[in-house]
Amino acid sequence: MAENNNAQDINQLIKVRREKLFALQEKGKDPFLLTKYEQTEHSADIKDDFEAFEGKDVSLAGRMLFKRVMGKASFCNIKDLKGSIQCYVTRDDIGDEDYADFKKFDIGDIIGVKGTVFKTQTGEISVHAKEVILLSKNMKPLPEKFHGMTNTDLRYRQRYVDLIMNDEVKDTFIKRSRIISAIRTYLDQRGFIEVETPMLVNNAGGAAARPFNTHFNALDEDLKLRISLELYLKRLIVGGLEKVYEIGRVFRNEGLDTKHNPEFTLMELYQAYTDYNGMMELTEDLFKHVAMQVLGTTKFSYNGVEIDFGKDFKRITMTDAVKEYTGIDFSSIKTDEEAKALAKEKGIEFEDIHKKGDILSKFFEEYVEEHLIQPTFVMDHPIEISPLTKKKPGSDGLVERFELFINGWEMANAYSELNDPIDQRERFAEEEKRLAAGDEEANHTDEDFLNALEIGMPPTGGIGYGIDRLCMLLTDSAAIRDVLLFPTLKTLEK
Repeated sequence: MAENNNAQDINQLIKVRREKLFALQEKGKDPFLLTKYEQTEHSADIKDDFEAFEGKDVSLAGRMLFKRVMGKASFCNIKDLKGSIQCYVTRDDIGDEDYADFKKFDIGDIIGVKGTVFKTQTGEISVHAKEVILLSKNMKPLPEKFHGMTNTDLRYRQRYVDLIMNDEVKDTFIKRSRIISAIRTYLDQRGFIEVETPMLVNNAGGAAARPFNTHFNALDEDLKLRISLELYLKRLIVGGLEKVYEIGRVFRNEGLDTKHNPEFTLMELYQAYTDYNGMMELTEDLFKHVAMQVLGTTKFSYNGVEIDFGKDFKRITMTDAVKEYTGIDFSSIKTDEEAKALAKEKGIEFEDIHKKGDILSKFFEEYVEEHLIQPTFVMDHPIEISPLTKKKPGSDGLVERFELFINGWEMANAYSELNDPIDQRERFAEEEKRLAAGDEEANHTDEDFLNALEIGMPPTGGIGYGIDRLCMLLTDSAAIRDVLLFPTLKTLEK
């Protein structure tokens, strides 16, 4: 019954607001016929430099979130991109008719105010209005200001309302933009070229993930949405573009949780004539640069725990990491059968097609990842889980690959890129066996990529970064949906 009463109240408010709009339209004051408004400043500009603005005329625009009418004089508050500011509105200054209209404005209306900057007797920086105009009518009431918008699912579905009501949400997405800008600046200054590669592909390779499938009507062909940026970017290294990167959306047909969304932002970069050690040096420097640019410090708190980008990032092999946290030395295990027996003993699930290297990786995921809070490069992965990576000289079954972990999360994945076309074809053949055995995340053979390697690719270091997780860290956000403006959500039943 309470919900029905609430719905009735809202419907009545909507009705009243429509009537106010119709009344304005009848008087020739339709706000929706306005096409532009001159906005000369934002609220924070005036507050941050009051001495320069005092006594000067300004023109502001924003959403009215507070109004108090006191006879011939009133106060309201305008919220714009950078903050909010109080406006003092009187009948004598804007005229009888406009003041009568202003008194009928609703919370949530978008208004323009022209006036003079001053400070009230209580010391609040304000604008003494000479003109107030309605720019857009709010037809649906905003959430009640003291409770805000707290329903998490509704916040994600109506991000536009979330941004209006919750300043910290807006700050998160402004920081996200600055994070990506800082990354671009860093790489551009180091000679990298930003490129764009296809999202619709015949062969979704470059990662272990299940793709989304679609159909292209014009060519009557089935295509996939890309799961990675890797194979096209390495083609560009073959073509002589020695330093390339791309920041773009990739799509993986997987579950939803606090760290995963089926479409997410990935950055991959490739640099000729270096290896995974070069990628570690670049990554450490890049993360320090971004933190300084966005936060002004290399130390910050995530969920109450201090993370320090200022110190040297720890480096440890996957084998040594598993040994450190379990006491088990996989370098002493010689056969797949021994590894599987050990997995059974510890209750680690695996499949018949898995080998010793797969089991090592599963032990790492189960026993190690959650402990890697400070930045840690986990190096030298097993070849079974790294089909595009160069073998590590003198180390049987291992490759020159690292993953960067922070706060127990994988933040980056890097290789000394495999550039031997014969070895790569053999790796693809192993992937095809996995596919045939039912592994939906295994890679198909990419003949054009093999052709590119046969043309010749120089020694190359490559890396992929999860931009969303970096944004989570630097904004202290609990879930990936908190740093995606429009996360994937289940459609509501109508």
